[in-house]
Amino acid sequence: MAAERVKRLASERAVVIFGMSNCYMCHAVQTLFTQLGVSWTVHELDKDPRGKDVERALAGMVGRSPSVPTVFIGGTLVGPTDRVMSLHLGGQLVPLLRQAGALWL
Repeated sequence: MAAERVKRLASERAVVIFGMSNCYMCHAVQTLFTQLGVSWTVHELDKDPRGKDVERALAGMVGRSPSVPTVFIGGTLVGPTDRVMSLHLGGQLVPLLRQAGALWL
């Protein structure tokens, strides 16, 4: 049930971040997307009554705990911070964002 909720929420916007309000890595990913000119949505699990269930579902999807931040682009799981940063440093993040409609230029 939580996995279905994750998929539904992840498909509502071009860039969706599941995080925690006090997570510095979540903030780093949000800052990166902001600097790239991306409009993103965040679901802060520590403020969600069902956040623990969602966090467990995300941990299963990414294969690690803690599972935040977990990023979806175009409804597709990209992964945690290290995966996002690897894509960015490898020049693959911006094309992925364009393909998802998250960037106009």
